[in-house]
Amino acid sequence: MSEDLKFLDIAYEEAMKAYEKDEVPIGAVVVKDGKVIGRGHNQRIEKNNALYHAEIVAIEDACKNIGSWRLDDCILYVTVEPCVMCAGAIMQSRIKKVVFGTPDEKGGAVISKCRLLDGEKFPFKIDYSLVQYEKASIILKNFFLKKRRYPRKV
Repeated sequence: MSEDLKFLDIAYEEAMKAYEKDEVPIGAVVVKDGKVIGRGHNQRIEKNNALYHAEIVAIEDACKNIGSWRLDDCILYVTVEPCVMCAGAIMQSRIKKVVFGTPDEKGGAVISKCRLLDGEKFPFKIDYSLVQYEKASIILKNFFLKKRRYPRKV
């Protein structure tokens, strides 16, 4: 198993935690020197805060664990392509690379809707790669299928 798939599997475990909480099932981990230093999954509903995307939670956890806001030599593994907000947080935290398991055609800010990490309009260029990770796509589809069948009561 490649290292990318190994860490996407761990991010997927985080996505499952979100799924079990009825949150959009996205998970992320921050890795430094081959070790997970931060974990996160979507918690917007649980925390009643729009900022609690998986990437933000994982970045916050990593910063706390290493005692620095600079994640210079770190790789972020996330099950789904980051959005604009998360791409900004990735740039600001100085993460060197992002690996994601499925594109987000509606809101992805790495390859889908825009290409924020390419460094054309910002002083930050961040390496990235899409590693097709079918489980990430399937869990999202299942989650939204379930939502359409059994909509949440407001």
